[in-house]
Amino acid sequence: MVHRAARSDVTYAFLGFYALLVIGLAVWLGDPLAIPLHHLQSGALLLFAFFMISDPKTTPDSRAGRVLFAGLVALGAALVQLGLFRPNALLWSLVAVAPLTPLINRMLPGTRYDWHRPVARASVTLLQKGLTAMTLFDPASARRAARVALLSIVSWMCAAQTALAFCGFYVTKADTTLFNRASKVVLVRDGDRTVVTMANDFQGDPTEFAVVIPVPTLLTRDKIHVGDQAVIDHLDAYTAPRLVEYFDHDPCRPIFLENAATPAVPRSMQRASATRDAALGVTIEATYTVGEYDIVILSAEQSGGLETWLRGNDYRIPTGAREVLGSYIKQGMRFFVAQVNLEERAALGYAYLRPLQIACESPKFMLPIRLGTVNADGQQDLFVFTLTRKGRVETRNYRTVKLPTGMELPGFLKDRDEFADFYQAMFTRQVDEANRRGVFLEYAWDMTWCDPCAADPLSSTELRELGVFWVNGRSVSPAPREARGASNLSRGGAAPDVFVTRLHLRYDAEHFPDDLRFQETADRSNFQGRYVLRQPWEGAGSCAEAARYRHTLVARHEREAQTLASLTGWDLQTVRAKMALDGAPPDGDQPSWWQVIARRAWSMNGRSSGTVPTASASVFSSRCHLGRSSRGQNRITPCASV
Repeated sequence: MVHRAARSDVTYAFLGFYALLVIGLAVWLGDPLAIPLHHLQSGALLLFAFFMISDPKTTPDSRAGRVLFAGLVALGAALVQLGLFRPNALLWSLVAVAPLTPLINRMLPGTRYDWHRPVARASVTLLQKGLTAMTLFDPASARRAARVALLSIVSWMCAAQTALAFCGFYVTKADTTLFNRASKVVLVRDGDRTVVTMANDFQGDPTEFAVVIPVPTLLTRDKIHVGDQAVIDHLDAYTAPRLVEYFDHDPCRPIFLENAATPAVPRSMQRASATRDAALGVTIEATYTVGEYDIVILSAEQSGGLETWLRGNDYRIPTGAREVLGSYIKQGMRFFVAQVNLEERAALGYAYLRPLQIACESPKFMLPIRLGTVNADGQQDLFVFTLTRKGRVETRNYRTVKLPTGMELPGFLKDRDEFADFYQAMFTRQVDEANRRGVFLEYAWDMTWCDPCAADPLSSTELRELGVFWVNGRSVSPAPREARGASNLSRGGAAPDVFVTRLHLRYDAEHFPDDLRFQETADRSNFQGRYVLRQPWEGAGSCAEAARYRHTLVARHEREAQTLASLTGWDLQTVRAKMALDGAPPDGDQPSWWQVIARRAWSMNGRSSGTVPTASASVFSSRCHLGRSSRGQNRITPCASV
C-alpha cells in the first residue's frame, strides 16, 4: 500500500533510523542485542511506520524531504521514549514534527501529491455495481434493520451489566502460595510518584541475605520504610483467581424471576576506606538503619568498580552481573543495597524478614528484573500488584494477556489440591502459548468492592501502609449491600479512588531481556480470573422437567471435561475418568426417536408461548441469601437457575 502511494521511502527510512538509534543505545549501554530486537518487534511500531507516518498529504513532497522527516520523527520518538520515559512516544514525536512539513517543502521542494488519478476499469465496474445496488435500497427496511441492531446492542449492554453480579459462593483461590520461587512486588503510582514494596521470599541464614536494587533517584531516610507482610498477603488473597460454585435448582419447582442487582459502581556493614571507594569509582551517598536492615545508597562510575566494591563488602553478586550493572550506571541510576542487621532483628523480635518499602519520584514507571535473571536457575514467577487512581496498568514493552476466565469446569476441582493442580497446569499452558513472553492479567478491579470476594477489600489503613498516599487515614464505609449485590461482601471499609491490577509473569533472561516498563491506562473495566463449578441437582423428582434435565447433564459434563483438557493439556480420558463419565445419559435411559420429536415440539411451543424451559439452567437470577453452613460459617445459598 505504501509503495503504491509512493510513500514507502518514508516508512523504510523511519524504520532504519529508529533501528539505528535503538541498537546504538544498546551498544553504548552494553546491553545484549536481544533488548533492541525486542523493541523493534513492537506491533505499535509497525502500525505507526506503515499506516501513520506514511500519510501522503502530511509528509514532505520530495524524497529527500521525506527521509529528513522520517529521521526527525525517529529521533524525537527515541528521546521521548528512552530519554523522558513517556508512553506514546511515536505519536508525540509525529505531532511535534508534522508542523515542520511546510518548512521542509520550502527547503527541499518536490511535486505535490495528487489523489486524483485515472481510475482502473475494474474499479469502474465495481462502482457501477455499487450504484446499481443503491437503486434497490429500501429506506424502510434499513430503518427496521437499524432499530433491530440498536435494540440488540442495548440488550447486550444490559446483559453485560447484569452479569457483573455473581450469585453463588467462593470456594477456593489460586494465591501466590501455589507457586514456588515466587516474588511479590506492590507498586503504588500516581503521576511521577511511586511507592515500591518488595516482599522477601528469602529462606535461610539471615547473614546470607543481601539485596541490590537499581533506583532512579537518591533515596533519603524518610523514603525508606519496612512494611507489613500481612497487608501484602491480604492483597494477594483479595486479587487471587478464584473458584466459585453454583447449584442447579430443582427442575420440578416453579421459578420466580427477579432482576439481578447491578453493583455500584545487617549486622553493621564493614565498608572499605573512602580512598579505596574513590579509586573504584564508587560513592556512598547515604547510609541508614531501617528496622532490621542496614541500607547503603551507592552511585558508581563503572560496573567493574561497583562489582569489586560489592564483593569486597561480602555481597554475593552472580557471575555475569557486570554487564547489567554497567547498563544501569550509564542510565544514571543509583543502587539501593541492604543487608540484615542481626542486633536490630533480635531486638525487634521478628522471626522473618519484613518487606522493604521505598518511595521515589521519577518518570520511570518500571521494575528492574534483569539482575534477578543473571545466573538464575530456571524460570521464576513474579506477581506485580499495582494500585493507581485512573485504571488498569499494563506493560509497555511486553504483551499483557488476559487469562482465560469464566469457564465451567468439572466439580471435582472443588478440592483445594485439585484446583491448585489445575491452575498451575493452566497457567503453564498459557505461558507456553504466549511463547513465554507474556505478562498475564489475573485481576483488575475497583478496590471499593468485590464479586465474589476471595477476601475483603483492603481498608484505608492497609492501603496507607502500602503507600497509597492519596487516601486519608479513616476508613470509608462500603456501599450498601443492596446496591452491591448479595455476594459483594465488602466489610473492610475500602477506600475509594483506588484501582488494583494483578499481573503474573514467569520470566528468565532469554524471554524477558529487558526490565518491565509499565503504563497506567484509563480502563476501569473489571476483570478477574474466575472459574465456575455448577453442581448438578441430585434430587429424586419424577416430573417431565427432571427427566429432561438429567439428559442435558451428559452434554454439559462432556463440555466441562473438554474445556478442562484444553486449558491444561491433560489427557481427556483421564479427566473423564475422574468425572466418572461413561458417555451414556443418567440411569442408562436413552431417549427414543419419538421422544426426541416430542421434545423438539415442546421446545418450539415453549418459545412461541413465552415460557422458559427450565432444562437450560445457564443463567442465574439473584435469589440468594446468607445462611449458616454446617460448620457455622456464613455462606451464600445457591441461586435459582432459569
